[in-house]
Amino acid sequence: MAEMILLVDDEQHIVDLARMYLEQDGFGIDTANDGKTALRKILSEKPGLVVLDLMLPGMDGWEVCRRVRAESDVPIIMLTARGDDIDRIVGLELGADDYLTKPFNPRELVARIKAILRRVEKRASTPAPQDVALSVGNLVIHPERREVLVKGVEVELRMKEFDLLLALVENPGVVFTREKLLNVVWGYDFAGETRTVDVHVAHLRHKLKGTTAQIETVWGVGYKLES
Repeated sequence: MAEMILLVDDEQHIVDLARMYLEQDGFGIDTANDGKTALRKILSEKPGLVVLDLMLPGMDGWEVCRRVRAESDVPIIMLTARGDDIDRIVGLELGADDYLTKPFNPRELVARIKAILRRVEKRASTPAPQDVALSVGNLVIHPERREVLVKGVEVELRMKEFDLLLALVENPGVVFTREKLLNVVWGYDFAGETRTVDVHVAHLRHKLKGTTAQIETVWGVGYKLES
């Protein structure tokens, strides 16, 4: 059965274009053109993924995302017409999985949706591993419980923050390019929007204050974890 995608945008031509490409790939499509309708449909109909515009009438995309994240882990790709980093940063802080800036290539939207859904399916079908903790300095991760401890105190991370940290902890001292992290954590490989990685690294550094494990920038290359 095809995954249902909810397209949320008040610009009908964008909805029509995205619908055409997604239906060609076999996805089921539902739509909403305002925030309140989108929130109701997300919580009641439980789509497989949401493409959510930020600038919506009634209730904006940020508020929709905030309310959804209080109750659901449904993957969310945010759309923004602005070039300002602050829009993307706020969206990612609220729990969006990814973002695209308008105007966007509909083929790239389809590719990102497929990548996110592959990761969700893989995570759901992977057998629970043994309770083996990973540690770097005073940072401890329990992958099977998706639990992170700093000096014995649990730190709350969002889904992609945890996945990014786990990739680094599993490979201490290894330098990852931003493109490699996009492939490992987000599940797609493309040149361009590597700012997503930088935003998530900044969030991790803030949340992991007090740990001896440091995410270091390797200038001109990417990131690595050192104790």
